[in-house]
Amino acid sequence: MSPSKAPVEATLDPRLLRIAAVVILGTFMSILDTTIVNVAIKELSKSFTAPLATMQWISTGYMLALATVIPLTGWAADRFGTKRLYMASIGMFLLGSALSGAAWSAGSLIVFRVLQGLGGGMIMPAGMTILTHAAGPKRMGRVMGIVGVPMLLAPIIGPILGGWLVDDVSWRWIFFVNLPIGAIALFAAQRVFERDEPKPHHSLDWPGLLMLSPGLAIFVYGLAETAAGAGLDSVGGGGAVLLGLALVIAFVLHARVRNGALIDVKMFAQRAVGAPALTVFLFCTAFFGVALLMPLYFQVVRGDSALHAGLLLAAQGIGAMISMPIASRLTDKLGARRIVVVGLSLVALGMLSLSQISDTTTLLQVELTLFVMGLGMGSTMMPAMSAALSSIERHAVARVTAGLNVLQRVGGSIGTALLAVVLSHQLAVVMPAGQSATLHVGHGIPTSAPGQVVPALGAAFGHTFMWSFALVICALIVALFIRRSHVDTAAASAAHVIVE
Repeated sequence: MSPSKAPVEATLDPRLLRIAAVVILGTFMSILDTTIVNVAIKELSKSFTAPLATMQWISTGYMLALATVIPLTGWAADRFGTKRLYMASIGMFLLGSALSGAAWSAGSLIVFRVLQGLGGGMIMPAGMTILTHAAGPKRMGRVMGIVGVPMLLAPIIGPILGGWLVDDVSWRWIFFVNLPIGAIALFAAQRVFERDEPKPHHSLDWPGLLMLSPGLAIFVYGLAETAAGAGLDSVGGGGAVLLGLALVIAFVLHARVRNGALIDVKMFAQRAVGAPALTVFLFCTAFFGVALLMPLYFQVVRGDSALHAGLLLAAQGIGAMISMPIASRLTDKLGARRIVVVGLSLVALGMLSLSQISDTTTLLQVELTLFVMGLGMGSTMMPAMSAALSSIERHAVARVTAGLNVLQRVGGSIGTALLAVVLSHQLAVVMPAGQSATLHVGHGIPTSAPGQVVPALGAAFGHTFMWSFALVICALIVALFIRRSHVDTAAASAAHVIVE
């Protein structure tokens, strides 16, 4: 590499920034749809007269659908080309959004959310693959920071926009709002992305697909049913957990010996990829569960409106907005391990504070806690993913990216299902007997004896957040095994990494 080329290749040129802008648009839409829905759970529960244990599937089903379709990304990108895949994914996501906005029952909404997730599951990994190939390993940290922009803005804009739509317009518009954004993303992708020729290297791993995708869905369903009270000795609870786990294990054994498996599990067995991947999984399990419950805390315990709850959640997004660009640059210089450990320590501190939350906790303390958690989130997710992607060859980027996104979404779906049913159990204990069946999340606090119920409700949320704190501690322990590495600039084109 000549000295004259080094500065150019190290900068973020206009072409790369245009590609990044299109990827951000699609990614923003898919992430926005997660955060915008959380603040509407209470209203949806009221509209459809459904309990929290049912309504949490609006979030859990969406993320689980994302996880089940993501393993196809590597094969589909090779078979159809990343540009076509990206645009087709957005198109199906928009169809699911339109149908979700027209839903007539809790069941229909959950089904349409699953369709939405199946369409949107490949948006982020396909976009990241395009962007990673355009950037090269030298600029990986800064590129991850660019992709992280939706994660900065969506936690701020999503709850506020969702709260305003729920309070002043209609909950249906939290889905219809995707339509203009998606239309712009499709037009921009057609204009900006270069058409890449399909280069199929492998046939579709049908046996792996039939084991992994159903296995993940059945496992999470069984976990939710078990936690909801079905019991480990029931078919719908423990039976589903064991069947799902057996299918996932069967896939792992299958993928170890098959070339072109949906996910290259042999790559994840390596410390350089496996440690950051497991860190991402545990972090998402804890974080997405809290993202579902915090709006409910503000609305159910403190009596805030959906819009006010969305405004209060902005502190977390602001914290992430501050820390993520800094963490991305430091990751290029210092390696990911130090940054991720610091980030998870901040998240753990915030989770510990939430575990002590009550109805009398001052608003200042809650906002400071969310801000600290945001700082930690911005220093965790992208540096950890960057650590995994920086250690692999170019041809493996699509498949490893798919694997990382599967772990992220499965972790999120497990977290939302688990924390929702834990909270449901806690609420069922404190609610009056006649109202415990619906858990009352959609109807507010009962008029009878509010002075006794409200403190118990606050304690129920605190108990539930303790589970997230334990998961973050596990993630922090795993993060200590991330290798402190930096990209070798003398061999950047091969993504060669010097490892400590």
